[in-house]
Parts: sequence; C-alpha cells; structure tokens
Amino acid sequence: MRLILPVLFLAPLMAGCTVARTAVDVVSLPVKVVSAGVDAATTSQSEADQKRGRELRKEEERLGRERRLLEERCRKDRPLPQDDCSTIPPR
Repeated sequence: MRLILPVLFLAPLMAGCTVARTAVDVVSLPVKVVSAGVDAATTSQSEADQKRGRELRKEEERLGRERRLLEERCRKDRPLPQDDCSTIPPR
C-alpha cells in the first residue's frame, strides 16, 4: 500500500510531461515538413559538384570505350567509314 500511494501521486505529473511533449511535437511538425520539402527541392553546391563529376566520369568512360573500339577496328584493318585511323599510333 505504501508503494501505491507515491505512484498514484506521480502518475498525473508523468502524464503532464507526455502531453507537453506531444504538444511540442505537434507544433514543430509543420516546420519539419517544410524544411524537408525545401531540402528535397534544392540542391546544395556540393551535391551539384558531385553530380557534375559523375557526369564527367561517365563521359570519359564512354569516350575511352569508343577510342578502344576504334583502335581495335584499325588494328584489325576493319575500320568503319567514319573512322580516322591516321590518328592511331601503330603498335
């Protein structure tokens, strides 16, 4: 019985903390939603730099593949009409 009385007196205080916390969460929710939307809609400078770097690497990989195919066609004496084999150094 002695343990039940303090718990009964503390229960309303604990409930008040929960209500206050919920009220703060409800008030701050629109701010969080708006900031998440702004973050999703905008691109930071570092994100833009990373995207541009990725695009450049992909383009360099594509050019490298095309160059290797050109060299192989010229080496096997089967160039396409648009191939310029004079730019390929002999092996």
